[in-house]
Amino acid sequence: MTTPPNAPPPRNLEVKPPMTVGAPAAAAAPVAETEHIAIRAHGLDSWYGSVQALKGISLDIPNCRVTALIGPSGCGKSTFLRWINRMNDPIPGARASGTLKMHGDDLLSRSLDVVELRRRVGMVFQKPNPFTKSIYDNVAFGPRLHRSFRRADLDELVENSLRAAALWDEVKDRLKSSALGLSGGQQQRLCIARAIAVGPEVLLMDEPCSALDPKSTASIEQLIRELETSYTIVIVTHNMQQAARVSDRTAFFFEGTLVECGSTDRIFTNPANKQTEDYVSGRFG
Repeated sequence: MTTPPNAPPPRNLEVKPPMTVGAPAAAAAPVAETEHIAIRAHGLDSWYGSVQALKGISLDIPNCRVTALIGPSGCGKSTFLRWINRMNDPIPGARASGTLKMHGDDLLSRSLDVVELRRRVGMVFQKPNPFTKSIYDNVAFGPRLHRSFRRADLDELVENSLRAAALWDEVKDRLKSSALGLSGGQQQRLCIARAIAVGPEVLLMDEPCSALDPKSTASIEQLIRELETSYTIVIVTHNMQQAARVSDRTAFFFEGTLVECGSTDRIFTNPANKQTEDYVSGRFG
């Protein structure tokens, strides 16, 4: 596996408008030819013991775009998300078959370096989970695991990561204070800073705003749109309005299958599948 340079996040991030992809009729609408594919699933099946959670998922996730996974609880979207960084590995009876690749690397290979994979693929969970350490040490923890730093370089990396997560101005005078003293929205942005500090290519977000108030949610959503200039982002959300606001492409899962995928604008205004229309309009789910 080729490891990209572990460069600190850029200071200046520009918000890009949502991309527009045509309105193909296929369930898994192809990504436009001009888009580079970051993650590609083909015929992906997954089981927990005898229970099949994913059934033949074929989905392309474009590079440096936001892809939202939507669908009712238990439909397989979080299972799919967690195979990308192999978080399903410790679950007894969890297994997968088919193809799942990131930039050409086989994510299901038994020989895959899972530690390195999780450096390349950051994860932000439903509830903020800062370490019981200082704000500074939360961000510095991951980089210190991977290589040695001069103090000045580590200071710069921590600052750049906090700036990229739109948190620097709020915490720069209390970096040695406990991260547990931050508000919920600040803690979640700290977790994002912690994830990007190790130089990932992909950020996975599993319901990142479900535990936050509306103001904090708006801050995280704005941050997501800014971060997509530098990272491929895959977000699981039950909030249809949030999916419409933050994503470029949307994939609708139901009972372990991928019903439909395409540009977010098309999925929400002109879906090809009646089941998709019923879900995004709130008729079920």
